[in-house]
Amino acid sequence: MANISAALVKELRERTQAGMMECKRALEAANGDLELAVEAMRKSGQAKAAKKSGRIAAEGMVAIITNQDATSAIMLEVNCETDFVARDVNFVGFVNAVAECALKAKDLNLDALMLETTGSGKTLTQLREDLVMKLGENIHVRRIEKLAATGIVGTYVHSNRIGVMVSLSVPNKELGKDIAMHIAASKPLAIDAEDLPEDLLASEEEIYKAQFATSGKPPEIIAKMVGGRLQKFISESVLLRQPFIKDPDICVNDLLKKANAKVISFVRYEVGEGIEKKSTDFASEVMAQVEGKK
Repeated sequence: MANISAALVKELRERTQAGMMECKRALEAANGDLELAVEAMRKSGQAKAAKKSGRIAAEGMVAIITNQDATSAIMLEVNCETDFVARDVNFVGFVNAVAECALKAKDLNLDALMLETTGSGKTLTQLREDLVMKLGENIHVRRIEKLAATGIVGTYVHSNRIGVMVSLSVPNKELGKDIAMHIAASKPLAIDAEDLPEDLLASEEEIYKAQFATSGKPPEIIAKMVGGRLQKFISESVLLRQPFIKDPDICVNDLLKKANAKVISFVRYEVGEGIEKKSTDFASEVMAQVEGKK
């Protein structure tokens, strides 16, 4: 077996960003051949990435990048398994690399985007595989969306977990940010009532009917109660009717009218939304391990 020097291990670590012992074992297996060790670790990284791809990744980060005049913006969500990794500088660097490639790319299809080459000379797919190998978690780019505006795209990111893009009809940066911040906090489902899906309203109406069915009140009174509750749901769910978060005495529609502006569209991302997270019973897991050792 070749003598593996500390300098050789250091060089392999710098090239692969892997742990010291993993680098040493790879060099021993490659009989001290640095290039062979790099190739083997790359292949190992690919295998690890494939193996971890089935694990639930519901943590992560939302990022937004805009063009120079803020008339176009791209928002993306990248997931990992733990909040600890979501704060890792290498994970954040990967998210930024994806965002920068997305801003330049003609095709925002995720499969095509991941084949884009970064400033490091590696594709995004290769960077992801390297990151999986280094951090030991399933990491993937979940979704990405582009928004454009004739006026401005207002953006807001809260704690890297909630992101909002708003297409505004006028080039008012402060207003764009305020509306985006409001959407982040208030979670509207649509801009106005006519934009709400009919099946959603029908479902809510059925729920209210069932709730009031046992009230003992006459059908005509129940119908009014259901109608009132439905109107309340609509007012709380659409952007234009919501009280503005920074000044609850006015609604968002009043704020927009004052600035002679319109919201054309908006997109809101929240890390992990819609992903079924695995619930862990820590006590049961410990007991299972104890039982298994008996």
